[in-house]
Amino acid sequence: MKKLFEPISGLLSVPYEPNEQTVILENPPRFTWMPAQLGDDRYVLQISDSADFASGRTETISPIPHNLYTPDHPLAPGRYYWRYALLEEAGEAAQTEWSRVRSFNVPEGLPETPLPARETRFADAKAGHPRLWLSPEGVAAFRERLKADPAFCGWDVFCEQSVRPWIERTPTAEPARYPGNKRVAKLWRQMYIDCQETLYAIRHLSVAGIILEDKTLIDRAKTWLLHVISWDTEGTTSRDYNDEAAFRIAGAIAWGYDWLYEHLSRQERADVRANLLRRTEQVAFHVIERSKIHQVPYDSHAVRSLSSVLVPASIALLHDEPKAKEWLDYTVEYYACLYSPWGGEDGGWAEGPLYWTSGMAYVIDALNLLRNYTSLDYFKRPFFAKAGDFPLYCCSPDTIRASFGDQSFLGEPASLKTGFNIRQFAGLTGNGLYQWYYERVKMSDTDADEKFYNYGWWDFRFDDMLYKHDYPEIQAVEPVDNAIQPVKWFRDIGWVAMHHRMDDPGEHIMVLAKSSKYGSISHSHGDQNGFLLHAYGEPLAIESGYYVAFGSTMHMNWRRQTRSTNTILVDGQGQYAGKDKVLCKEACGVVEEAYYRPGFGYARLNAKAAYKKNVPYLSRYIREIYFFNRTYAVIVDYVDLAQPGTVEWLFHTLYQMTLKGQSFRVNGVKAELEGRFVYNSSGDLALSQHDRFTDVDPAETEGLASQWHLHAATKPAASHRLVSLLVPMKKGERKYVSYFLDDQDHGVHIYFTNEQGITQKVEVQKAY
Repeated sequence: MKKLFEPISGLLSVPYEPNEQTVILENPPRFTWMPAQLGDDRYVLQISDSADFASGRTETISPIPHNLYTPDHPLAPGRYYWRYALLEEAGEAAQTEWSRVRSFNVPEGLPETPLPARETRFADAKAGHPRLWLSPEGVAAFRERLKADPAFCGWDVFCEQSVRPWIERTPTAEPARYPGNKRVAKLWRQMYIDCQETLYAIRHLSVAGIILEDKTLIDRAKTWLLHVISWDTEGTTSRDYNDEAAFRIAGAIAWGYDWLYEHLSRQERADVRANLLRRTEQVAFHVIERSKIHQVPYDSHAVRSLSSVLVPASIALLHDEPKAKEWLDYTVEYYACLYSPWGGEDGGWAEGPLYWTSGMAYVIDALNLLRNYTSLDYFKRPFFAKAGDFPLYCCSPDTIRASFGDQSFLGEPASLKTGFNIRQFAGLTGNGLYQWYYERVKMSDTDADEKFYNYGWWDFRFDDMLYKHDYPEIQAVEPVDNAIQPVKWFRDIGWVAMHHRMDDPGEHIMVLAKSSKYGSISHSHGDQNGFLLHAYGEPLAIESGYYVAFGSTMHMNWRRQTRSTNTILVDGQGQYAGKDKVLCKEACGVVEEAYYRPGFGYARLNAKAAYKKNVPYLSRYIREIYFFNRTYAVIVDYVDLAQPGTVEWLFHTLYQMTLKGQSFRVNGVKAELEGRFVYNSSGDLALSQHDRFTDVDPAETEGLASQWHLHAATKPAASHRLVSLLVPMKKGERKYVSYFLDDQDHGVHIYFTNEQGITQKVEVQKAY
């Protein structure tokens, strides 16, 4: 046998799992390994409860087309061993030598989430149309319900607001090229909005026409569909020119082909199918051959294109095009094994709440389509059981600028689509907290359709209709203090949320902190050890900047950079947050501990690695956050350097601050915050503030309100210990937390007493 090439897994690559350290969370476990060759790799896998893979106790699976595998049956609890080999090309030896043997343990009581084998997984998928959402039998049943109730599932609203506008509308012209073929953000956005409108027209006219058996609507849907397939598949709506436009057009054609199938002539059907096949092929080629997300899973758009294109297009083309099954197999295997690359068992999403919203919106749609058509139910996986926790704790309905990562709704509360998504998980799990979130957001976000990040992405009437048809109504449960966790640690992504009175916006206090293993990759920022604070209906310590466009100077030079966040600079340098994905992933942090004890919440964060590229002489950066009595915060920073250096403690807010001595005050509209540096080992800090967005094109901020940025600078020293006190209060409230220091040999003990006479102590190691 030839020797097997077993490369070490890189920082961005899939790991060799399961292994001896892997905590198995679902049964069967998922198997991943590094590819043994660059292309056309096929494998044989063995799983055994015998260390020497004894005959009769070993399962052999072959061929496996990629470096990932999910078994088609659960394993009995116990210890197992596994190995794999590369299958060689025809004419050579059958396989290479076996890989290194790895072992794992399957505990009892895990959720069972096997994936049916390729040979059988689509055996029951019927060849009739439609098959996206409803089957022919489902259409007939829906029709019958409408006879008794014209408002069934919100059908009347859907027809009025989401179908009628497209009946007389002239089909959208094929988007023009960018001037000089150089992307312009405004034109890029308009292009994908035009394509989203095309999706609305084709999908909604087709669905309404077929269900109502209305020839006028069907003919109008055909007009739009045949118009769109006249567009150049290699032109402005191709994947490589504008992937967002391509995703929408492929989706539009998939829905049109599927729902209008019986109303297209043989030639029309062939023309539509050929167009859809090519557009799907473009996306599949990028995902599988170029981006290779089964090897390097951190490509946000490629992962989302599985949901927005490969699932609906492959389902629509199944039985008609052999490639459709290949693409659908790849997609369902990725979902079963590697999804989601942005979080894990806690339900977190490292890219932040906006990309949770968009990514989850599409995957919800895709997994519903798969479940309805193939009976594959991915919602049983542990990640989805807790996915609603992330927005609940990290993007609560009343909070503004209080979450990390790229956000197009920056400066506004949680979007209505975030609420729609979390309602899906209410329907799946019965969790009333999720339903409360949806109802609260729906109450406040009353102009959602007018915002580009909604109108260009989804139609709420269509989404509402599908949900009401497929899922039950859930009773809301308010997040009173005994219903939620006062400290929620998302271990999978390194975020910690601390809350008081989430149920009442006028009383709610939220402290959110982050130190993540994902670093600044993708839509994450250089904000390890950062914190945010929202209190009494107002953002006080904010995620600063504006969402102008991805790739703008605001995005690249401010928002992604440490200078925009509530953490520190060392000698003016922040964390790496450039364009090199490896360095972005290396610029990571870790939450070492987080918990709630009677009287306080606590988190300890370590961001040393995040500064390695820019501050190689940083030997330690630990931040401790105390949320005392769930009303005020104390932050302790430990910074050790191999050479003397200065530290700048950063704080960002919407309002010009009042600076006095070692204190700063935020005077908001609904709330205020008193900040005070109660201890600094190198002496008094030099406080200054400004309202500039450094290195940002002024044209990008024209007409936008100023924001204010505090820099509290130390004197040069090799070690720094900073303790800051943050006391939020309602507007006009006179409130303070008193404190005194007790110097105890190797430590400084600081005592804090609130207005109720409750005293808390923080011990700080001295700097020498």
